[in-house]
Amino acid sequence: MQQEIIRKKREIIDLFLKNGILLSSRLLESIENHEQAEKIFEILKSKKSSEEAVAEIDLDNLLKEDFQREKSEEKEPLKKVKIVYSYNDEPKKRELQDFVEYFNNRYKSLEKILKQRQELRNTVSINRIAIKKDKEPVAVIGIVNEKFTTKNGNLLLVLEDPTGMKRVIVNKNKPDLFREANDIVLDEVIGITGVAVDTIIFANNIIWPEVPTNKELKKTKEEKYAIFLSDLHVGSAKFLPDDFEKFLKWINGEMGNEQQKHIAKNVEYIFIAGDLVDGCGIYPEQDKELAIKDIYEQYKECANLLKQIPKHIPLIICPGNHDALRISEPQPILSKNYAKPLHELSNVIMVSNPSLVNIHASENFPGFDVMMYHGYSFDYFVAEVDSLRNQRGYDRADLIMKFLLRRRHLAPTHSSTLYIPDTKRDPLVIEKIPDFFLSGHIHKSVTANYRNTTLICGSCWQAKTQFQEKVGHNPEPSRVPIVNLQTRDVKILKFGQ
Repeated sequence: MQQEIIRKKREIIDLFLKNGILLSSRLLESIENHEQAEKIFEILKSKKSSEEAVAEIDLDNLLKEDFQREKSEEKEPLKKVKIVYSYNDEPKKRELQDFVEYFNNRYKSLEKILKQRQELRNTVSINRIAIKKDKEPVAVIGIVNEKFTTKNGNLLLVLEDPTGMKRVIVNKNKPDLFREANDIVLDEVIGITGVAVDTIIFANNIIWPEVPTNKELKKTKEEKYAIFLSDLHVGSAKFLPDDFEKFLKWINGEMGNEQQKHIAKNVEYIFIAGDLVDGCGIYPEQDKELAIKDIYEQYKECANLLKQIPKHIPLIICPGNHDALRISEPQPILSKNYAKPLHELSNVIMVSNPSLVNIHASENFPGFDVMMYHGYSFDYFVAEVDSLRNQRGYDRADLIMKFLLRRRHLAPTHSSTLYIPDTKRDPLVIEKIPDFFLSGHIHKSVTANYRNTTLICGSCWQAKTQFQEKVGHNPEPSRVPIVNLQTRDVKILKFGQ
């Protein structure tokens, strides 16, 4: 598309030069899309002299007409995007008590979800469990305060609720339960059923908040598509401009076979899950790996790339840990102070990290709920949870996402991410089960389905860095997951090697 505009500009220059008229630099610089170039070119061709043509071209009105036309075209598609949740609280001083309220809010939210389970309908508070010699059936809900292995090889948990603490033993002689219990992480909220003897509960079952098994797999009647991107890392010396140019040509219908062009024509939404730029000072000596060392210029170049995407396609964007804002979650929308060129794109919708967005709703269809989370907590759980680490770790983002969905929390352990202790609610609790769970961060695209929630981890547009080489990451860049909203099938198009 950009090459076509350049070619048309050259034709306009030739027409002016042919009649010895100097071309207005303002006119030339103002041509930003193919429609403007075509309109000016047709005016020039239709006039007997270039003087008449110059008089005919009312640049301000021309640009105004194009702006109004584009806004009119975009108005309807943008209506199909509704922000269900995006964090926008004002920054303020935090006190120690804020952390207490934050974890109380988390407990209450997840307790409410857990009590919908049949096994936990008759839970009791920890302080109401009597100390008895006889075995007494109990069901409790609590935050995992401690976890360690006893000298006999059993697993001991210290469970806490607002009334007190209780020790829970998971016996190694129950292998299935013991294996599941090994995946328990600190600070998550779980339910336990078992028997109480003296001061200890012997666990018979562990219940996580989980995703209901009866969740509907929603589909549209018409064939439309959504694209899920992440981790552009514009500004990095390892950014892959040729691969991204191929993507831009494809989305503009200039590349691919007939089926691929058909898909591109029917793309309705594009999501970008953070790390739009590589940032500055993210890690030691990062400046040695930057092609663009100014954060403002990084966002400007990112906007130059994204504005080549057809204007009728909404771009729903959340930040990541490389973007220019606080790293503590939830992260607010990208700041206009740094990312002004992106905010100026008429089809961009900014949301926080995490966020929940509803798309494609109509009178007879509730639409799809898309949860966006960049994935900064993934590193912690790959390192700390044996089952994730032993099942290929970073190569299986879908297992990490399933792990978090089961816990209905995006960062259940206190040290798994930096966070802001919200006193009203825990914004990282997954209160509403999404139809799509989109993440990024680990630079490898994986898709899966868990109880009718489509899990999608975006790829990246950056080759392997020295840091990734050191820690053993093997990114697979330039992959684009595409979902057919009519069938819920997912394809991954490759725009690189």
